Amino acid sequence: MKVCSFLPAATSMIYQMGLDADLCGVTFECSSDKPKVVRSYLEGHSYTSREIDRIVSESKAMGKSSYYIDEDLLQAISPDIIFTQDVCDVCQIDTSMVQRSVHKLKKKPLLVPLIPRNLDDVYQNALIIAQTMGREEKAYELLAGLKKVTDRIVDTLRKNNAPLKRVMVMEWLDPIYNCGHWIPYQIAQAGGVDMLSNPAGYSVVTDWNKVLKYNPEVLVVAPCGFKVERSVEETGRLTSNPDWDNLLAVKNNAVFFADADLFTQPSTTLVNGIELLAALFHPGLFAVPEKLKKKYRPFNLSSVGVS
Repeated sequence: MKVCSFLPAATSMIYQMGLDADLCGVTFECSSDKPKVVRSYLEGHSYTSREIDRIVSESKAMGKSSYYIDEDLLQAISPDIIFTQDVCDVCQIDTSMVQRSVHKLKKKPLLVPLIPRNLDDVYQNALIIAQTMGREEKAYELLAGLKKVTDRIVDTLRKNNAPLKRVMVMEWLDPIYNCGHWIPYQIAQAGGVDMLSNPAGYSVVTDWNKVLKYNPEVLVVAPCGFKVERSVEETGRLTSNPDWDNLLAVKNNAVFFADADLFTQPSTTLVNGIELLAALFHPGLFAVPEKLKKKYRPFNLSSVGVS
């Protein structure tokens, strides 16, 4: 069986379930040494978050995509199965674009769109992947282990009568976007509430005055597609907002940068994001796991810079 994954989250779950021997092609964003079939026109450029937003918005308005498929490579692989997605055509290549390339193949593969909206959907996608690859039991093994982790967090919060923290998770810096889809569910399981979020829906541009009025106790900045180091480069875009120093999260020293893949990628690694959030929201109850210490960074004025 030859499998292509055109969604980094699907690739991640395939590896977590030990099914990567059948994986033959991935996207440029996947953490994998498999051939990169999906590429992006934004690769190799050092655009700011504002520039990326402008380029992507303009491309979408013209009906163009930021992604393209290496059709010669896809033909050479001749996959039996392709996992794709239909959640966001800005963040990843979508099924309709994949269909146009697949139509040219001599052997037509099975296209499996993954459409997660909330956290349960993400877990269900792991099962869909495993079932499609004929290894359903691998998904149940993975999900059982993850449930133990989240149950431990929820039980600890309940036993300690931990109050919900008023938080915000920011999906983009310039312009500011709130968080949506599965992230509000991660926040809830970590002992927080984000009243600016859009559960099971798309993130949207959020006016800074709304953020000020909401005044979160904890602010987590995780721009989609960015690692911590990349986000820190644009610290100045946060601090230049009016009344930044008056934000409760700033006064609390509770502003953090985090790798986006802990939140914006609909993979079972979202449980790692829940673990990190629990430690950031309730440091008296949870410690940041060793495996996640390099995936976040507290806000530090010495890091200020505008790229």
